[in-house]
Amino acid sequence: MTAPVVEQPTDWTEPGAHPVAPGVHRIPLALPIPSLHAVNVYVVEDAEGLVVVDSGWAMPDSRASLEAALATLGHRLEDVAQFLVTHAHWDHYSQALALRESFGTRVRIGRGERASIEAFDVRRGLHPRQVEMLRRCGADGIADEIAGQRVERSERDVPHTTPDAWLDDGERVVLTDRGLDVFATPGHTRGHIVLRDASAGLLFAGDHILPHITPSIGLETEPEPKPLRSYLESLRLVRGMPDTVLLPAHGPVRPSVHTRIDELLEHHAERLDAAAAQVRAGRGTAFEVAAAMPWTRRRRSLDDLDAFSRMLAVLEIEAHLDVLTDRGVLDAHEEGGVRRYAARS
Repeated sequence: MTAPVVEQPTDWTEPGAHPVAPGVHRIPLALPIPSLHAVNVYVVEDAEGLVVVDSGWAMPDSRASLEAALATLGHRLEDVAQFLVTHAHWDHYSQALALRESFGTRVRIGRGERASIEAFDVRRGLHPRQVEMLRRCGADGIADEIAGQRVERSERDVPHTTPDAWLDDGERVVLTDRGLDVFATPGHTRGHIVLRDASAGLLFAGDHILPHITPSIGLETEPEPKPLRSYLESLRLVRGMPDTVLLPAHGPVRPSVHTRIDELLEHHAERLDAAAAQVRAGRGTAFEVAAAMPWTRRRRSLDDLDAFSRMLAVLEIEAHLDVLTDRGVLDAHEEGGVRRYAARS
């Protein structure tokens, strides 16, 4: 195994190319999202051309930053042979599509993203299915806010078409000096994948495993019915593999995938217990449970969050309540288009 170069603690958004292992560099690219400052793309140097994992948001500044960082490594944008994309969110996928238009670069993404990619239509708004789901959660007020939000230009004008080819679970991307194994890890999105370089001890984790925050689940055009169940199963899948260095899409590189997975599993176990306790206390909808629980590390109330974050919070609680229902802890039924929960006696 080639020993990875684990980065020293630093500002992970610092521009440029940062080495993380021989022939592998991390490049942070700025995002038009106030709560999420940058996305990491990873450049893998290969004799047949650069391979880039994820790509950034299709914006002029992001493209210029990627071009400048590659120049410090002696490369150009046209040297990128292919993009391997972990999932179809715009901060990972859209710049790959834009650069394909310029240079013909090959773009591949997990096959499970096909439904959301093909269903996306900006005329429906950014979160049409989520609006429906919020109403089912008893959160009509938040649903109205989300439905009424305008689509910003940075979101309206991004390319969002199909890739050149799909990546399949169990596939091996063979490069000159290494192989990248593809693993389907649904949860954050239904088609999320991670790429594992076993020989170098690296996991390109996308948003599946992040070092400081808990990834949202099921935020996509066509969400799956039980995203938290899938996410927990995906975490356990990766936890069952030998440990590697964590190369996340947001945040700094970390030396152990296992350590962070254990923290994420513990977090969700605590949230499942807390959600069940709220239902036992008489709160019957996902909105009521979410409104009674603290959010973020600052333990803020639901009302203190912006509309987008409140949407994520309520839908995350619905996902937790559905897992509790599957486990036989809760019962659920529909009443007037709203899903209600009760503790199972």
